[in-house]
Amino acid sequence: MRISELKKAVAADGFREQMLMLYGAARYEEQKIRYQRILDRASELFGDAEANLFSAPGRTEVGGNHTDHQLGRVLAASIDLDVAAVAVKTDDSFITYESDSFHVRPVDISDISIQAAEKNTTESLIRGIAGGYIRKGLKAGGFKCYAESDVLPGSGMSSSAAFEILIAEILNVFYNGGQVSPVLQAQVGQYAENVYFGKASGLMDQMACSVGGFITIDFADKENPEVRKVPFDFDASGYDLILTDCRQSHADLSDEYSLIPSEMLQVARFFNKEVLSQITIDDLMDHAAEVRRACPDRAFMRAYHFLKETERVKDEVKCLEDNDMKGFLQKVTESGNSSYMYLQNVYPPADSSHQSLAVGLAISEELLAGRGAWRVHGGGFAGTIQAFVPADLAEAYVGKMEDVFGSGSCYVLRIRSAGGYLIG
Repeated sequence: MRISELKKAVAADGFREQMLMLYGAARYEEQKIRYQRILDRASELFGDAEANLFSAPGRTEVGGNHTDHQLGRVLAASIDLDVAAVAVKTDDSFITYESDSFHVRPVDISDISIQAAEKNTTESLIRGIAGGYIRKGLKAGGFKCYAESDVLPGSGMSSSAAFEILIAEILNVFYNGGQVSPVLQAQVGQYAENVYFGKASGLMDQMACSVGGFITIDFADKENPEVRKVPFDFDASGYDLILTDCRQSHADLSDEYSLIPSEMLQVARFFNKEVLSQITIDDLMDHAAEVRRACPDRAFMRAYHFLKETERVKDEVKCLEDNDMKGFLQKVTESGNSSYMYLQNVYPPADSSHQSLAVGLAISEELLAGRGAWRVHGGGFAGTIQAFVPADLAEAYVGKMEDVFGSGSCYVLRIRSAGGYLIG
């Protein structure tokens, strides 16, 4: 369709079923306005060209806090906050990405070599995804697009992975007949981030954004992680998933983040293993005294967290598969308690006077004890906390949290069933 025809279709509810699936009934009218705005801007940039609408979601980590880097298990899900785009296929080799929030230079993908000057830039991700496709025997070519994102940067919702899956899905539709699997798209996104961008990320973020719904990943086989979709209708659960931005700065926390895997690895190396997933909780308990003599106590506790947490993911998945919401909520709260006590990523020890995540967790416990679940979300130390809140308590919960952390600090999310997606 031409851009003008897409706008008419959006206004006339032509994509209603797809958009209800992506965003739910409560956000449908809001999304119609959003897509019309995006199409208006695309028309200004590209004229009334033949175009397509695309969406790629952010994600939330549900279980497996800091387990992926030790090749453990995770439970994650795609959410209804996304990056939405109008894309126009071109007959050249340039990918031109226009955005409401940041500037990106056009990338000529006729050259897919790694560009040192592009390290840590959006341009490197675009070139890396095109390069990943070509190196896997797939096709890549030019397009231009205009995109807007409501995935909050720095929130643990993986705005970068959503961007990567958007680019991968556009190339999938325009040049590969829509035949590239979500798993392969995620692997290409990780490849671009690791090799071209220069960030040693795991695969969880990209996989959660590409596959859709709840997924569980076992990273034990590093080259071929086991990915499984978890069938669960969250909309029918009677709960809202709410993330609260506790508005504490991530600045100067890189050392705290890097200490988590490095301390876990100290314990793994005590056992002559590469990662903690290669030992058991019995190994750790049987050699607790020796581990303490060889490693710092915090390393011991972080190893204990990992070994319990990676097993807990299996329990959380089983609860979802059995539609056991009570058991699931109990396991989520156990996960949060373990992160707080043993992983110790709720506040940085060098700045104990600022504990916004801890305050959010305390208020959540007071409001939800016996009825919901709460935990630190993502990397920790700053950013967001996650809560599963009964629908009848959601308004009161949001009201209290925004009273404490400020207006707009809460995000009421849906788990959406689709990853990278072509609308229409």
